[in-house]
Amino acid sequence: MLPSTFQSLLFYVFSAILIFAALRVITAQNPVHAALFLVLAFCTSAGIWIQLEAEFLGIALVLVYVGAVMVLFLFVVMMLDINLLKLREGFWSHLPMGALVAFLLVSEMALILSGSYFDLLAMPKPDAAPVGYSNTKELGRLLYTDYVYPFELAAVILLVAIVAAIALTLRRRKHAKSIDPAWQAGVRKEDRVRVVTMPSEVEQPSALVTTEAEQKTAEVRP
Repeated sequence: MLPSTFQSLLFYVFSAILIFAALRVITAQNPVHAALFLVLAFCTSAGIWIQLEAEFLGIALVLVYVGAVMVLFLFVVMMLDINLLKLREGFWSHLPMGALVAFLLVSEMALILSGSYFDLLAMPKPDAAPVGYSNTKELGRLLYTDYVYPFELAAVILLVAIVAAIALTLRRRKHAKSIDPAWQAGVRKEDRVRVVTMPSEVEQPSALVTTEAEQKTAEVRP
């Protein structure tokens, strides 16, 4: 267990880095830089979770989001030819609505944080975990016992989202090129390759080439 002073210092350092990375995600002009700052925010959040003795959530955040999701985001952003000037068009027209939504979000967070929900008396420090305690095992037990119905509901929602994404991708478009898998699997080799018997032909040298060769031979001779 880390000393209390050093643990508090580490928490504040991670929190400052997390706030800075989150601000750079929304203020960076380059999309690649914004994605990299989001990776930094995820790694810093994982460090805070590990400090709060939630090792499974911290490792899952690094492996799933940083190792898979953000790598995919970076590939997509780097492969797309994004026109930054076109993205900035209409910024001032959407600014009032964006400012209103931001004000509402900040107000809701301020009301929650200023109340007694996050007070030290309302949320005291949890008791020390016994020897051999595994938060991964405890999380799995709660997930598949007390919260099994919300877990199954979330799985169904994700399944519907996957099916909807596939349906939107495979919709018929005018200039889209696709192959019917059933037709492709039913093709025989006789339909693809046809052996044709043809008599062999010997190419005869042209008279012009022969004449030029004879002229060059005559010029070489003394």
